Formats: sequence, structure tokens, C-alpha cells
Amino acid sequence: MSEKKGKVYLTGAGPGDPGLITVKGLEYIRQADVVIYDYLASPALLKHASEKAEIIYVGKKGGDHTLSQDGINDLIVEKARQGNVVARLKGGDPFIFGRGGEEAEKLLEAGIPFEIVPGVTSAISAPAFAGIPLTHRDINSTLAFVTGHEDPLKESSSIDWEALARGIGTIVFLMGVKNLPNIRKQLLKHGMSPQTPVALVRWGTTPKQVTLTGNLDNIAEKVAETGLKPPAIIVVGNVVRLRDRLKWFENRPLMSKRIVVTRAREQASDLVTKLSESGADCLECPTIRIVAPDSYDNLDQAIEKLSTYQWIVFTSVNGVKFFFNRVFKKGLDVRALHNVRTAAIGPATADKLREFGLNSDIIPESYRAESVIKAFEQEEVKGKKILLPRAKEARPILPEELGKMGADVDEIPCYKTEPAAGSADILLKELDQRCVDLVTFTSSSTVKNFHKILPANEHERKRLMENVTIASIGPITSDTARELGFTVHVEAESYTIDGLCQAIRNYYEI
Repeated sequence: MSEKKGKVYLTGAGPGDPGLITVKGLEYIRQADVVIYDYLASPALLKHASEKAEIIYVGKKGGDHTLSQDGINDLIVEKARQGNVVARLKGGDPFIFGRGGEEAEKLLEAGIPFEIVPGVTSAISAPAFAGIPLTHRDINSTLAFVTGHEDPLKESSSIDWEALARGIGTIVFLMGVKNLPNIRKQLLKHGMSPQTPVALVRWGTTPKQVTLTGNLDNIAEKVAETGLKPPAIIVVGNVVRLRDRLKWFENRPLMSKRIVVTRAREQASDLVTKLSESGADCLECPTIRIVAPDSYDNLDQAIEKLSTYQWIVFTSVNGVKFFFNRVFKKGLDVRALHNVRTAAIGPATADKLREFGLNSDIIPESYRAESVIKAFEQEEVKGKKILLPRAKEARPILPEELGKMGADVDEIPCYKTEPAAGSADILLKELDQRCVDLVTFTSSSTVKNFHKILPANEHERKRLMENVTIASIGPITSDTARELGFTVHVEAESYTIDGLCQAIRNYYEI
């Protein structure tokens, strides 16, 4: 039997925004047995790795090195020799000041096959996200990328400062914040005008992006005054003047706001995407997870006698999903509902129902149980059988009121929520360090389980939540939050994810 051969993909992870990785780079992360990633590679990319993949962090941040470069080289070779497919994730592009060339040489020496997957470098993406085009036909014709990490104490520089100062229209320095005074000194010494515009872009393409502008004469003092720290790129040239007109990324209403998403992980993506599009830095910290009920016996019995029901009322997307999964498990399809009318709470629930080929006969005006009851007042339900597949922990008002109207209601749990594990430590650390601006609640269960994560001591709980804004998807969720001692600052007018996002944007735009 031939021995399994390893292979290494030296992969550019992009500049920070996980959406800027290449399609090929993402595919190799998915295929990898081992993922070895850097400090500047977005951790969000790791979610695409196989559950079986070994994830190894080898970040180098300032003087704090997890492994030396030689150690990293040896690690990559070792993992590949074990027969693994290795995705070596490097921030930006592996061949632009990423030491990818050195790693490729070591793999070549070891006889290990490799591929290079180029990435979007921060040298071009960070200025673009700051509204600075590196080239412009009316302003410059030349562009240079320069390491800003050269030791200023070296006896001689490998950089041709005179050529840069006199012959290049735009210069981009990478990793140069600490050496900025020397960069400034060298450019002035070799003839560049003190009035030449300069910009520093920190954490470019991410919600933490900050841009500082000035000119060659004053930029070092501005950096010292503001305390701007790495990682940042430096752009020198007249194209920096275009930022005032072209900046777009930092204008978004939720820019730099750290927002905790407590929704179940499998449902969080829509909320995270919409908040991120508005500039938020989202921390996914699910307080609940959606799981199967303790038993499907009652639901299976109801499905077997679907023809005896006149109505099915769906109160959530999860209710629709779990119900139809069970229908299909029983060997049936949507034709089993041909005589049954349906009601759905909220457009998202109705949309999910439509995915299974059914239009809802009733969609109430607002997205809560009380509106369903009001809608049913227009229907003759006395003596009618109504199936209500929903969460085990749901409020009792809907079956109670329908029962008062004379309906025969079968309320059957088709899923349940339970506390999610694994996010408490991260959440408490973020709250303790005053890193959280806002927490979102999308259901009463998210509130209850968030409350359980917080310390039991009331004084400590209040300290952690001090100055943290609470945003709720609607009045029922808000009532639960208030009962548990939270102050609700934002409540959606439309009880949907879109409505919640709009309410949060409005809050910060005031």
C-alpha cells in the first residue's frame, strides 16, 4: 500500500475581511487536514475548516512570537511529511512581505509538493477601504511597496531612499508604524516635500479600521498623540488627498461598534451579515442552541392523522423546518397537507413555509401570537382541529385563546432550545474589558440564557453590563429582559431581523 503523501497550500488569507479571501483559498481550507494560521489571518476563516482538521496558531505579534520562522518552517514540513494536506494561512498575500518565499524554499528542500494561492494584500485593500486609490491617471504613474520593518540601526539600508523620495508617485510601507520617524526622516532627507500627504490605515478592511491623515512634516507627531498602534500600513503620496471625497467604509452607521449576537449559531448568519454590512464588529456568542424534542412520538402521531386537521399554525422558522423534516422522515411529502390551511407568524416564517411549496393562508399584521388570535377572529374555528407544532418552551397564550374560540388545539413540541456551551468565557472577558457596545436579544430564551451566563452577584452583573446597550427584537423579548433586570434601550418596531437591524442603526444615527 502506498504511503499517503502530504501537500502544502501556501494560502493568502486576505487583509482581514474574511470575505476577501479567494474562492480557491477557501476551498483549500475546507480540504485541509491541518490549518496553520497567522496573527493577521481572520479567525472567521477557520469556521470553514473540517471539524476533524487540526488548527494551529503560529502568530507573530510585535516581539511576541508563538514560534520563530524556523520553527514554523519545521512545523509545516513535519505535518506534510505525516501525509496531511496543509493549508498554511498567511495574512494578505504570502509573497508580499509574508515570508512565503522562505517557506516555499524549505518545502522544496524537503521534497514536499506545494502550491501558492495568492491573496489580497493589505497594501492595496486597506487604502481602498480608506478611500485612497493608489494610482490615478491625473496624479501619479508609479507605485512602490516597501517594508517598513527595516532596522533603523543597520549600518546601511537596502532601500533606495533617494529613488523613492524623488521618483515614486505613491509609496506604501507595510509594518512601518514603529519605524515611522525614521521613514519620515529618510524621505525628507532625500528631497521629498514636507507637505506630501500621508495616511496610516490600521486594521484595514475590518470593523476596527481607523485612518489617520496628515503630511510628512506632522504625521509622526499625530501618531504619537493618538497612540495609533500596529498593524497599519502607511501611504505616502498625493493620492491621499482623494480620501476626503472617496472615503466610504468608515462612514457606515455601526462602524467600530462591537455587537454581541446571542442567537443560535445556525440562525445567526443573517443577523451577523446585516449588522456587519452596516459596519458592526460582531461577536457571535450564541446563548441557545436549537435541538430535537425529547420525543417525536406525539408529532409522529399528529403527522399520521394530518387529514383530520383543518389548520396548522407555524410560529417560527424552526417550527416549519423541524415539522417538515419529520414529515419527510415518515416518507410523506407536502401533498399530505393538501386539505390543511396554514397560518404563519411573521414574514420569515411565511418565507420558510413557501420553500416547501405552501403559501400561508393567514399572515397576521404583526409578528406575535396576539395578532394570530386577532386574525383567527375572522375565521370560523369553532369545532375545528388546529395543529400547533412549535418550541417546547413557547408561551401558552396562543393555544389558550384559540381554545376559548372553540378550536380543538393540539400543541406539540417539535423542537426545543437549550443553553449553548462554549461562549461564556469569551463573552465575560469581552464585557470585563469594556469591549462590548451592544447586545442583541432575538427571543426570550436568548435573554434567559444570557442572564445565566452572567455572575450571580448582582453588583458584579451590573458592573459588567454598565454602559452596554440592549437591543430587543420585540415587546415579548423586552418584557423578559426587564423582568431579569436589564434596561432595554432599543426595540424593533417590526419584529424581524431586518426590523432589529434598522432599530439599531437608527439608535446610533440619532
